[in-house]
Amino acid sequence: MIVGVIGGGQLARMLALAGMPWAHRFRFLDPAADACAGQVGTLVTAAYDCERSLLEFAAQADVVTFDFENVPARSLEFLAGRVAVYPGARALAAAQNRLHEKALFRDLGMATAEFVAVEHAQALPAAVAELGLPAVLKTRTHGYDGKGQWLLRSAADVTAAGRELGRTPALLERLIAFEREVSLIAARGRDGAMAFYPLSENVHRDGMLHTSVCRNRDPLQDRAEAQVQRLLEALDYVGVLAVEFFDCGGELLANEFAPRVHNSGHWTIEGAETSQFENHLRAILGLPLGSTRARGDYAMVNLIGAIPEPAQVLAIPGAHLHDYGKARRPGRKVGHITVACAEPGVLPPELLAL
Repeated sequence: MIVGVIGGGQLARMLALAGMPWAHRFRFLDPAADACAGQVGTLVTAAYDCERSLLEFAAQADVVTFDFENVPARSLEFLAGRVAVYPGARALAAAQNRLHEKALFRDLGMATAEFVAVEHAQALPAAVAELGLPAVLKTRTHGYDGKGQWLLRSAADVTAAGRELGRTPALLERLIAFEREVSLIAARGRDGAMAFYPLSENVHRDGMLHTSVCRNRDPLQDRAEAQVQRLLEALDYVGVLAVEFFDCGGELLANEFAPRVHNSGHWTIEGAETSQFENHLRAILGLPLGSTRARGDYAMVNLIGAIPEPAQVLAIPGAHLHDYGKARRPGRKVGHITVACAEPGVLPPELLAL
């Protein structure tokens, strides 16, 4: 079986590592000639919307998936008539536009932060007058790891953000004083079967995910599963998906969803009976989903810009180092560490000191 992946980053790389024990082969299409997934499969260097390359790619794969939500949805539509593609273009398109995403959540009865559509910078003052400050201005598309977002607390912030926004469509959201951010990783198979991992509690630094902690027996688990189930069914989704929520005193506000394996689910590689990567492959290949039960209390720490000495990491009981094989540079995700926690939610202090 040959699995094609549009995108060749670390998520694609970890999908391939999960599928190799089954003797599957992987092909990746990515504009970057040094995409790290090329270390574990065949890398086709081409633009995501190059139809000639997509045709060749479809002819050499049994099923196609993707690892990055900024892949053009029309490229998936182009492929879908030629090879099985999971998840489908509809799910990808919904996740690519924050305004459409919020509307979908509302249609499904999923609460969100209050928001106002902003067509361009000239419309921003009226939106601020309607919603009030503090607020967060977000471009509707191409947002990733905190990009395309401005925190607005004052009139000066509004003016500065408007200069940067220009004619780009956006939306303005009320700033939420949430207690924590949690995410739910879910899988849905071709047959409609679903499986849900324990909630992950997430902490960000400088707009990027820093740590995710598995929360076994979280009191909001059932509530989150019920909401994500509606989303999976509405999209007729196949594969793994992540939904991020704000916990506001026990009320869940849906923030965004990612139609792919997700950074906050990396703890599942060592920490769950079936990793999110294996379950994504099981789902898109029409295989039974694996158990999502946690093996214990696990956590994940992102490595941004640099990798510590392996000996330092491996000296920590229960720690596992994942180096993505990417060139080191500031602000870039280059690896992660998963670790077993001696107490629920408490990371080893020597890990945090690295």
